[in-house]
Amino acid sequence: MRAVPSWAVATAAAAPVLLVAGWTVAGARQPSGYDPVRDTISELAGEGATDSWLMAGCLALLGCCYLGTALVLHAAGLPSRFLLAVGGTATIALIAFPRPQVGGSPAHGTVATVAVLALSLWPAGSALRLPRAVGRGVAAAPTGTPPWAFRRPVALAVTALLLVLFGWFVVEVTGGSRTGLAERVAALAVALWPLAAVLSARRAHRRWSARPPAPAVADPPRPGGPPVSPGRPGAGG
Repeated sequence: MRAVPSWAVATAAAAPVLLVAGWTVAGARQPSGYDPVRDTISELAGEGATDSWLMAGCLALLGCCYLGTALVLHAAGLPSRFLLAVGGTATIALIAFPRPQVGGSPAHGTVATVAVLALSLWPAGSALRLPRAVGRGVAAAPTGTPPWAFRRPVALAVTALLLVLFGWFVVEVTGGSRTGLAERVAALAVALWPLAAVLSARRAHRRWSARPPAPAVADPPRPGGPPVSPGRPGAGG
């Protein structure tokens, strides 16, 4: 099984820290009318925000964290890694399409939707493996069992939860008063799962590396050949 480098753990752990630090520090710089329960994260990096570069910079670094994790998380499989990379790229692209101070922006909405959907669906990419057992090069056991974070029931359950949180955010956008709260809960859940996945892969690799070597099996005697002495392998009599 391929090892997950230590820097990947630090990168995955930095994602939720950057997100929370970004909306906390940037939110504190806004006028008193900004309400984190009601107002979205995008407003902190949008046009007219005070020191919008703070949240924009955190979003750029957050997207880089997702890309770094997708690069090395081989245990997740190619479909998951691709979706995670798409989500990271779309997160960075949000900087190029900031939310306007007045009204909406189709470009911003489209990029944000791509980011959220990709980052919500990437755990389920592990379930696309056929057959269910994966190759020994990425599995946690000789039988081909993947790390716990990439097993079908877990992967599908996590994606279902993230989609439910995204649905809550959509409901709040269309007529609720807790849009900011819903977005923050969903975004934090999305940011925490790559860290859980990386830790799962590292734990599986440690267990794989700690396995005792398989005992050597002697070759059976060739038909018609001389008997093999138990005291001197290869000697007759």
